[in-house]
Amino acid sequence: MAKGANQKLKIMYLMKILLEQTDEDHSISMSEILSALNQYGITAERKSIYNDLESLRQFGMDIIGEHRDRMYYYHVGKRQFELAELKLLVDSVQSAKFITVKKSNELIKKIESLASRHEASQLQRQVYVANRIKTMNGSIYYNVDEIHGAIAANRQIRFQYFQWNVKKEMKLRRDGAYYQISPWALSWDDENYYLIAFDSAEGKIKHFRVDKMLRIESVKDRREGREQFKEFDMAVYARKMFGMYGGREENVKLCCENKLVGAIIDRFGKEVSIMKEDEQHFSVNVKVAVSNQFIHWVMALGAGAKIVGPESVVAEVKEEIARLEKQYK
Repeated sequence: MAKGANQKLKIMYLMKILLEQTDEDHSISMSEILSALNQYGITAERKSIYNDLESLRQFGMDIIGEHRDRMYYYHVGKRQFELAELKLLVDSVQSAKFITVKKSNELIKKIESLASRHEASQLQRQVYVANRIKTMNGSIYYNVDEIHGAIAANRQIRFQYFQWNVKKEMKLRRDGAYYQISPWALSWDDENYYLIAFDSAEGKIKHFRVDKMLRIESVKDRREGREQFKEFDMAVYARKMFGMYGGREENVKLCCENKLVGAIIDRFGKEVSIMKEDEQHFSVNVKVAVSNQFIHWVMALGAGAKIVGPESVVAEVKEEIARLEKQYK
């Protein structure tokens, strides 16, 4: 590119240089700015750079000038994202099981571009994606976008749903027949992305793992289930489901040792009503979808937790204990 061909873009390249090369711990001198601009084929006088810096400040950039050793140094102060916030975003992307390794690395690279190159190196040092358990369905990124589009357009969607077999092969459920449901919400639970939807054929709310959905497309039919979702609370729904496994809803009473109060609050929230039983125990009544996953969650709390009612759920616990005893006898 001929020298000076980028002159009209001088202020844009100046902003690029400041964002990429400076932060609160790294500054750049006027001579270094001029040299960096020269690498983009731009010549400039100091006076014009002073004017450009002031224009960028008026635009909203936090450009700080400091006088050190008889010279002025410049750096970008406050940015749209702080380094701690970017680290949090990187942690979220690399730990998200529903994002493939390839897409995780692509997203992290984009997050790095929001920092200076010096700060980006700190983000790179905390990236551990390669050996994490990640989805193998590369289309999930676009599945989510398609679902959001259908929700915004008030349309139903159709898709195929699969499960893994022992040969590690995708096996379509319903022999490949399409599901058609009304999408209402998306939830990230237990390290997976779930679609919460209304199934008109069965007249009830269901959830589906988004990474197990294939060939999603919107259809012309309007969504149904508005009444069911009128007072739907995603947080309440997620608390009732254990590992997002469904089951009949029951008000279950638990009796626990006081040391387990933290585990109960973590699972059911601070709003849960805790009743004192004696000096060492408390009880709670919680509404849950009763399933083996729920029963085993309580068992995992150890001897300090016990399901005491209703009797039908206690009977299920006893059946599960008998099954385990027979299985491992």
